[in-house]
Amino acid sequence: MSIYMNNVCAECFYKRWFRTIRAFGTDQQQTEITKEIMNLFSQRQTPVTSAELGMLTAQAVQEFFGLPEDRLKEEKELSNRFVLERLPEVIARVEKQKDPVFAALQFAVLGNYLDFSALQGKLSFADLEKMLDEALEMDLSMDTYSRFCDDLKKGTKLLYITDNAGEIVFDRVLAQQLKKAYPHLEITFMVRGAPASNDALREDAAVAGIEFPVIDNGAPLGGVLDQFISDDAKKAIENADVIIAKGMGNTESMLGCGLNAYYAFLVKCARFEQAFQKPLMTPMFVRELSIVNG
Repeated sequence: MSIYMNNVCAECFYKRWFRTIRAFGTDQQQTEITKEIMNLFSQRQTPVTSAELGMLTAQAVQEFFGLPEDRLKEEKELSNRFVLERLPEVIARVEKQKDPVFAALQFAVLGNYLDFSALQGKLSFADLEKMLDEALEMDLSMDTYSRFCDDLKKGTKLLYITDNAGEIVFDRVLAQQLKKAYPHLEITFMVRGAPASNDALREDAAVAGIEFPVIDNGAPLGGVLDQFISDDAKKAIENADVIIAKGMGNTESMLGCGLNAYYAFLVKCARFEQAFQKPLMTPMFVRELSIVNG
């Protein structure tokens, strides 16, 4: 039940990558790598998620042009710094609310805006500044949130699967509030195992000040797919009582897993508009089992 690529997703995917490769090499080289990228899709024997194809394409482009492994390192550093500079104000606003956990969740979902892949060329720190002012007005499913809180009361192991750099600073705020509200929780963060777009790595977790154990998925993958992630990552997912999965990559690759997962993201592409019947930039907080069971 994963959200697999269809023609709408493929059109968006190719446009983004073709725009990216225009910055590198000669016209002939760009034509060659374009053919290689298109072949990657056609060679897949089964339905494919954009997380998988994105990983394979990034590796092909990196090798072809001899690019740095962490191509978006500067963007990640800018994102981390932007949020860290505003962190004291965010924490103060969260802690003033009647329900600090819900307030922190609102900021955590908002942080999913910091996506240099899905919002290529459209991401604006100025727009994010305005969005921060309105974060506490965000509409999220209260039914899902209520079930989430009930699950946290009963469970002991929470796995927090992160998405973008910068966003992970907001995730820190949510995790800290969860620990205050549910002190029995054992919270573990999972980041990417190697550079995947501008997704958070262990070093970003350190910069963000994550005070909980941090593991990685063992792959340069912007999602969670069994055939690519490490055994340790699989065990952490299987053993968790509750999972928070941030962003579209984690959602599209995990949906249908049947685990007690909660997906938190902004709708940032036409494929997700189709899948969830929501307009672009809609904040989402949805529970895996409610989707699977209808």
